[in-house]
Amino acid sequence: MVVTNTPEWFQKAIGTRFDEHVVEVDGCPVHYVRWGDTANPGIVLVHGGAAHAHWWSFLAPLLTDRFSVVAIDMSGHGESGRREDYPRRTWAKEVIRVSEHASFVGPPILVGHSLGGLVGIVAAALYGDHLAGAIIVDAPVRKPDPETQEGRRGGGMFRNPKIYPTLDEALEHFHLVPPQPCENQFVLDHIGRHSLKETKDGFTWKFDPRIFSLAHPEAMHEHLANVKCRVALMRGQKSIVVPPETGEYMYELLRRNAPVVEIPEAYHHLILDQPLAFIAALRALLADWEHSVPRTAPSPPDGTASSDGTASSDGPRSPDRPRSPDRPHSSDPEPGDPRLVKASQVATQ
Repeated sequence: MVVTNTPEWFQKAIGTRFDEHVVEVDGCPVHYVRWGDTANPGIVLVHGGAAHAHWWSFLAPLLTDRFSVVAIDMSGHGESGRREDYPRRTWAKEVIRVSEHASFVGPPILVGHSLGGLVGIVAAALYGDHLAGAIIVDAPVRKPDPETQEGRRGGGMFRNPKIYPTLDEALEHFHLVPPQPCENQFVLDHIGRHSLKETKDGFTWKFDPRIFSLAHPEAMHEHLANVKCRVALMRGQKSIVVPPETGEYMYELLRRNAPVVEIPEAYHHLILDQPLAFIAALRALLADWEHSVPRTAPSPPDGTASSDGTASSDGPRSPDRPRSPDRPHSSDPEPGDPRLVKASQVATQ
């Protein structure tokens, strides 16, 4: 059932005051939005491909009781400038530069969805000493993120963004990639309106359509295996982008040393279709990180680079490859293990 009536929590969230800032990164203006008390620890929210900071503007206020929250427009998106190319490591640098400009009380925690999660992995590998942790939300390592796939195929609004005579007509063409159910029409209307800009000829999309064709390939499995800060993984139970086998592969790359949280009944865009379950899971992770010390990671799995950049010679370890006989069985998550918990369980604890 599609929910069109706007709930009170949503109205209160989007009515929360925020500040806007711009910082230059390698000659490009990068825009970001900020909520909450600047004396609190920091969180940086990173959107997906062809999205923008306001994908988070109905969620960020739900975290401000304990955090100062920033949402970035990566270059080529939202209110930020455009570049001649879009390497993920440049977007990662933008995230770090925004964090510095925000003058958080300490290193912030990065939360990235889809393409933003892949950027978060690059940032955690290259700039992990500048972060208190990274939470990667339905971002696939092994398979391209769906927005990049669609952009490279030249599909839909990514190929040649049109100009529409009215805002309402433009909104009729707003859709999620990949397609999925989302009963929260009030959320889609909100992010759709913030996705458009008015020109002299009408309304068109804010993102640069070249963000996908000018992207640089990255060895994401190497970045994930070499993160230099805490990492947690989230995925939607019904996500076709990060199916269970992809989540397991990422868990292996992290040396089975990271929480993996599954959001029940959620698809890829879980921050839209299950926003409150997402916030409950995120709050639980953040609370745990405040009161725990990371476990010492075991040796890297076969074929992944170690912290000194070396790697074994027999290639990456696939998720269906048998466990090495010397790997202790106690490293596997059992039912109830805090590393593998559904958000519905988190919300009721």
